[in-house]
Amino acid sequence: MRSLLLSTAAALLSLSAPALAEDPSVNEAPQLTFERVFASPSLDGPSPRQPKLSPDGRYLTLLRNREDERDRYDLWGFDRESGEWTMLVDSAKLGTGRELSEDEKMQRERMRVGNLRGIISYQWASDGKAVLVPLDGDLYLAGLDGTVQRLTDTEETELNPTLSGEGSFISFVRDRQLWVGKVGQEAKPITPREADTIRWGEAEFVAQEEMARMDGFWWSPDESRIVVQRTDESPVGIVTRAAIGATGTKVFEQRYPAAGTDNAIVELYVMDPDGKRRVKVDLGPETDIYLARVDWAPDGSAIYVQRQNREQTVLDMLRVDPETGKSEVWFTERAARENYWINLGNDYRFMEDGSLIWWSERDGFGHLYHFKDGEWTQLTSGEWVVTRLAGVDEELGRVYFEGNAEGVLERHVYALDLAKPGEWQRLTEPGYVNASVMDKKAQSLLVTRSSPVQPAQAYLADTAGNRIAWVEENALDTSHPYAPYLAGHASPEFGTVAADDGTPLHWMMLKPQMEAGKKYPVFVMHYGGPGPQMVDRAWEGALAQAVVDKGYIWFVLDNRGSANRGVEFEQPLYHAMGGVEVVDQAKGTEFLKTLDFVDPDKIAIYGWSYGGYMTLKRLQAEPGTYAAGISGAPVTKWELYDTHYTERFMGDPRQVPEAYTKANAMEDATKMTDPLLLIHGMADDNVVFENSSELIAKLQGNNVPFEMMLYPGYTHRVAGEQVSPHLWNTIFNFLERHGVTPPE
Repeated sequence: MRSLLLSTAAALLSLSAPALAEDPSVNEAPQLTFERVFASPSLDGPSPRQPKLSPDGRYLTLLRNREDERDRYDLWGFDRESGEWTMLVDSAKLGTGRELSEDEKMQRERMRVGNLRGIISYQWASDGKAVLVPLDGDLYLAGLDGTVQRLTDTEETELNPTLSGEGSFISFVRDRQLWVGKVGQEAKPITPREADTIRWGEAEFVAQEEMARMDGFWWSPDESRIVVQRTDESPVGIVTRAAIGATGTKVFEQRYPAAGTDNAIVELYVMDPDGKRRVKVDLGPETDIYLARVDWAPDGSAIYVQRQNREQTVLDMLRVDPETGKSEVWFTERAARENYWINLGNDYRFMEDGSLIWWSERDGFGHLYHFKDGEWTQLTSGEWVVTRLAGVDEELGRVYFEGNAEGVLERHVYALDLAKPGEWQRLTEPGYVNASVMDKKAQSLLVTRSSPVQPAQAYLADTAGNRIAWVEENALDTSHPYAPYLAGHASPEFGTVAADDGTPLHWMMLKPQMEAGKKYPVFVMHYGGPGPQMVDRAWEGALAQAVVDKGYIWFVLDNRGSANRGVEFEQPLYHAMGGVEVVDQAKGTEFLKTLDFVDPDKIAIYGWSYGGYMTLKRLQAEPGTYAAGISGAPVTKWELYDTHYTERFMGDPRQVPEAYTKANAMEDATKMTDPLLLIHGMADDNVVFENSSELIAKLQGNNVPFEMMLYPGYTHRVAGEQVSPHLWNTIFNFLERHGVTPPE
């Protein structure tokens, strides 16, 4: 459930926090309001997106947001030789402001960029001389010399625009067909227009929502052939989704594969750029499968397809002949243990010599392996995890990756030599959470990092990790947007509590300025579901600081089921969501009540999406424990959520109905006695509004008091420069009405 994710992501600081605090001009920090938190410029400083290095490594490009409009992004380029930045595409000047198609709007929701404006994605041409830029539904080719060529000008939207391997062709999806044309010439459809339930070149819903796969077609390296997905949505059930807006309601007949129902039928075809010589790929006799990933061999001699069974316990790597479509199983990956699943990712690399770098949890932790000549060599090991494969220098036989070998609260960039498996070197500074991007040949690093006292910075480094130049220093000096509030900045404290089985659970706490002898309310922010790690040593952001400024303790705990701790830590959620994670969070509450500065009668809990579900389950499991609970866009019945996410953890409801009954938040809804605030966007196409409407009806029908705030026209992400402060002011007004307030 990537969707249920709340989303949150070298020299020392030239001016540290204590030094700024000594400056009389900033000694008395103003109170941080929710209005300021979500206004422009961002208090976190610049937040560039999608940093990429050109194929030759000379240029760096990224999407940079504006100071006066934090959600609008333009394309910028940095020439490493001249050291100069240039705006390559000004989205405000070039954009048309056209209304996007419903398909693109939905895809943006899948990508979690529905609130962003301007440029949200781009692609380098293979020769490194230009960049393909989609903007307002049309396509542009931006040269590094400042020229911009318009490639399309239509009312329809071009989805998933892609340049071919050598940059000769432009390809995109329009009106459920794949279109291809020479760059600068008119594109034409190369797949047939079939029934409305047939889509060519698009990833199906669950691939976009849960598998992090937006692609539905793949060019061969020499651009002579294309693999194209054909999706038949006719087996998928129709959900009537009402997108309730401020001045009207739109009704969508959405094909939504709810848990325990039929998925779309996915096929693959290989064809020439003009659509001719089409052959079907043999994916096996079973059609109830998931198409996880598709890749070409570096030399174009084969297509590699990752085929996952519906139970998500077996993944076959198929090797496909691109001329005939015939396939064979190259190897099979199985779940690391019984009652577990396979976590998909993009942490693999096909090598020129025919071997493969591969990520697997087979030893109980996510690590890298080298598959060559039918033999596996484990490259990393230990009770920690590799979180991302960053790059491979094939000439030197050197692998770069991210992981938490220094401890779960930090993430670093490492390197190892294929000739020396088990030996790796850390390339980044201690005390930070780091991420990295490399050019295609892994000749240089772009590192992004943050810490509890430093918002995100980005710098270019050599392959030994030495910083070459700042891309975005984002220093907390007096010119930084956050500078006026720095004197009141609360640095987090970290610790652990023990779960029932003794497993250490990491927590983080931010405390307001407190007076001795007084007790303070706690705002517990939780997620709880499989996947996101919430507690680490990254920059926490201005929102948490605003809550602390209001006199509340901010508290977060990572329960069992969250990522980056290994198989045994994640496994307890199998067929049992709403169980162990609720118990673990209760351990956090017990710990808080032992602290002499915490008011045990003023502990409030908040979560969004899976976190909203957790709020409901905690209020039901421990009635009378909490001063208040805020549940945002919650799943209330897992039968209402999609197949790939839900069945991975809960199994098929047709086979284990009792697991679903126990896990849902409807059965015990009337047990809730603590004050509840329910929030939902009324056009949510992910956790559909029916989740909340059923709960609302049940509570009303049983005379159970609660409060709610609904947002017409908003989807799963209720956010914006004005609506975000409205949401958070609503939450804290609710807390104040119920006496969850700081001491006098």
